[in-house]
Amino acid sequence: MIIDIHTHLPYDREAAAPLEPLKPTVSSRPDRSTRPRYTWKEFVEVMKPVDRVVVFNIARDPAAAPGPEEFMQPAREVNDSVAEFVKQQGGKFIGFMSVHPRDPNFLQEMDRAYYELGLRGVKLGPNYQNFDPLSEGAFQIYKKAQDLKIPVLFHQGTSPTRFADLDYAHPRHADRIGMAFPDLKIVLAHMGHPWQADCIAVIRKHPNIYADCSALFYRPWSHYNCMRLATEWSVLHKLLFASDCPAAATPEETMAGMRRVNEIIEGTKLPPVPEEAIEEIIHRNSLELLGLE
Repeated sequence: MIIDIHTHLPYDREAAAPLEPLKPTVSSRPDRSTRPRYTWKEFVEVMKPVDRVVVFNIARDPAAAPGPEEFMQPAREVNDSVAEFVKQQGGKFIGFMSVHPRDPNFLQEMDRAYYELGLRGVKLGPNYQNFDPLSEGAFQIYKKAQDLKIPVLFHQGTSPTRFADLDYAHPRHADRIGMAFPDLKIVLAHMGHPWQADCIAVIRKHPNIYADCSALFYRPWSHYNCMRLATEWSVLHKLLFASDCPAAATPEETMAGMRRVNEIIEGTKLPPVPEEAIEEIIHRNSLELLGLE
């Protein structure tokens, strides 16, 4: 079984006209421009190589005027759309909710999303949402998720968006979250790139904190180094397959890229990443690890 633990629901249900790139248009990939816009039908099509898919979007700050993060919507709209899409697909897709700690009704929205909409996890991007992940409101979200026994998946690491605070997305903060909520299942996206070593230190320490491997393969040297670090620090079993589609790559591209991790060291004496470990990541039952089965 192959499970993609990190995808974003397209905002375009159908294409009434040729789709234009979302703004800001800075590409997150060094090798080519991304195609961030899909219709729901196209999204389902590119998900065919995987068996189960976690899908979500990110709720914007309810107190902020629409600005650089124009791709973000209020929590209720985000959660309703995800729930509608998941219901249409008949079981392959698992929806996660998103909320914002500055929304005065975020705890009620979590209850609604869980009990009424059937969403089974939480997606947060503190840098995009502009909140401190160690703030009192954020801790209330983690407490609620722990009580509901649902996982939290964080965007972690860098962003090309100018006004997204990098420090809010640093993986070191997850250490304090993990100590405060030891029963909360957490996923740190992108292995916290470019702070993969810090991410590895956190997931090595906390039994319930994992990292996903999305958006890494198209930086071959960085990809090889982080996977070697994961090998040497014995955390390969804490890594989960993910594509970050459509923001980064499709699942098919991601699997192929992961399997090429050792190409960059061909003809050298550098130690390889174990190929069997890559296959184990691709086929890992992350739903079981996160309590979603």
